Amino acid sequence: MDRIEELLLQYREEMMETVQKWVSIPSIKGDPASGAPFGVQARKALDTAMADCEKFGLDTQIFDGYVGHADLGEGSTRDALAILAHLDVVPVGDGWSRDPFGAQRIDGRIYGRGTSDDKGPAVAALYAMRAVKEAGIPLRRKVRLILGCDEECGSEDMRYYKKVTEMPRSGFSPDADYPVINIEKGGSHVRFTGELSKEGLQVLSMQVGERANVVPGFASALVEGDEALAARAEAAGEKLGFPVKATLGNGAVIIETTGVTGHAAFPSHGRNAIGQMLLIFKELGAQGALLELADSVGMTYNGENLGIAMRDDVSGELTASLDIIRIENGTLDAVMDVRYPVLFHPGRMFELLGQRLQHLKATDAGTRPPHFVSDKTELVQELLEAYHEVTGGEKRTIAIGGGTYAQSMEEGVAFGALFPGEVEMAHQANEYMTEESIFQNARIIAHAIVRLAGKKSEVEKQ
Repeated sequence: MDRIEELLLQYREEMMETVQKWVSIPSIKGDPASGAPFGVQARKALDTAMADCEKFGLDTQIFDGYVGHADLGEGSTRDALAILAHLDVVPVGDGWSRDPFGAQRIDGRIYGRGTSDDKGPAVAALYAMRAVKEAGIPLRRKVRLILGCDEECGSEDMRYYKKVTEMPRSGFSPDADYPVINIEKGGSHVRFTGELSKEGLQVLSMQVGERANVVPGFASALVEGDEALAARAEAAGEKLGFPVKATLGNGAVIIETTGVTGHAAFPSHGRNAIGQMLLIFKELGAQGALLELADSVGMTYNGENLGIAMRDDVSGELTASLDIIRIENGTLDAVMDVRYPVLFHPGRMFELLGQRLQHLKATDAGTRPPHFVSDKTELVQELLEAYHEVTGGEKRTIAIGGGTYAQSMEEGVAFGALFPGEVEMAHQANEYMTEESIFQNARIIAHAIVRLAGKKSEVEKQ
């Protein structure tokens, strides 16, 4: 491994410049175009990444703009070691003080949407493969880097990939946390719909949230009212302990609340601006569906007021985050992101919601099952060894609420890229990844490749 370590040190500056290049492309999902099913910027990101893979002598192929892969070594595809990462990013959102696509390097950090989720880790994986190749490490199986463009919006890219080519059976995705994540909770998008009451506070319009997996950090609503109601709204914010701004406009009041953007898999790490607004509505006399949503969701994040709170010893507790709401013409339509434990059945959740709710209807807007890989597998054990070799960290497995590309494989786990104690920046304003973290990820992934794909004689040298 000494030669690989030397090479990665030589590549370090180039690696950071590559991250900057990839992050500067605003690869938010856009309107489909010819050869660009997820928009022209996502296709640009894919073309850029594949060109870099080719530059390092990897065999590449792009599948109609959905996804691309780059191969190192020979062997069957099914038995290849797969490394899956994504090039698409969530919308920018509110609260930035840096250029979201400026890819600025400041004090050892690279700032920009997608640095940590997932372009920095993707670049680290590419340079790890490059180092293994240029060090001349003999491989017993192919290593395949798969780069997709739709992870943040449902992974249509991976479904397409599996239709047109073969997906390796085993591998990992550097898109979560270290040491190894072998359990990913199930996920449901719960859609709430209802008619607004003609009694109490009248909300005329509210359009907040772009993605169900992003906790919104800002909310605005137009309500019937006058100067007195505006004053009551701001006083309610002071009472509840969060900032509220209310201004008059065309015979109505514009109410604004500011929270903290975050990832729906960790809703308690953010501060949901929709939940704040619902509590303001309650203080101002909302009735019917709005009051029910305020009482049953509000600023809670584990479903306790909905009657669906649950945890198990395997994967932890259920989380629930109301991340999209649309109010127009007297109707309400909202989406809540739920991450549920392995031993919880989503059908039971909808039964409980049907029993609890009176003014709202809850329907399933999309559900994915939990994912589990035994910690006794060679994959998990060798990844833990690779992590320990580089960091000295504890060899243990963990469960998360996030869903990654690992679920696209029969035996897939999440491996990195966030180290214990680091701040989770995915989906947050001023997202960044430290240069040291990117470099250490490249080292760990290189060790993992040697352990899982190198010839046994090479591994025994370590």
